[in-house]
Amino acid sequence: MTTMQPTGATAGVAKIVARMRALDAALPPRDGVAVFNRVYLQVTEEVGRQIGAGGFRNADAAAELDVRFALRYLSAVDAGTVGLRPPACWRPLFQLRCHPGVKPLQFALAGINAHIGHDLALALVDTCHALECEPAALEADFDRVGRVLTGLEERVRERLMPGPDLLDIADPLTHLAGSWSLEAARDGAWAAARVLWSVRGLPDVGEEFAQRLDAGVGLVGQMLLTPLRGC
Repeated sequence: MTTMQPTGATAGVAKIVARMRALDAALPPRDGVAVFNRVYLQVTEEVGRQIGAGGFRNADAAAELDVRFALRYLSAVDAGTVGLRPPACWRPLFQLRCHPGVKPLQFALAGINAHIGHDLALALVDTCHALECEPAALEADFDRVGRVLTGLEERVRERLMPGPDLLDIADPLTHLAGSWSLEAARDGAWAAARVLWSVRGLPDVGEEFAQRLDAGVGLVGQMLLTPLRGC
């Protein structure tokens, strides 16, 4: 396992990585949250490496976004641990995390859906407030993070999808996996962040929009986690 050396902008990211590694060690491997956590840990480690290597236009801004993004997931985990209700986008994963009819790929996609579809937009807005900048100032680094996520999603599908000898185009898991797109979710997150930023002077409108976004992403997660007994 590669250890990230926390220096400068990567110090906050390193703390997030440590929390995810601790969570990975504490959860049963087949637990649905554990499946997603392993995926997200790889993303966070890779983003931290790229920040440290100068792969982002603004290392401090990229780190700020990465940390705020991750904290939304970890806050949902913390809420679930103490019996509080996490955001609607995360509830399907938490409710079905031990269901025997849900496959590891479904858990991974449901977590990615919640985190990209809902958390990313809000984290981007939080970062803009913190740095006092417009979303456009972060677009290049937002896209760079998106490319890391897209590459990892492809590897996740390859690793967690049963081989072609076991599935065909009519198989329910093939259908579910093919019905969701990380690229579309990322584009939606960018659009949602721009809307939220544009109505920042109208808190009631922004709150209602965020709630609707949360509920819609949660509905998609519920469908991604449809139990597939016998598959």
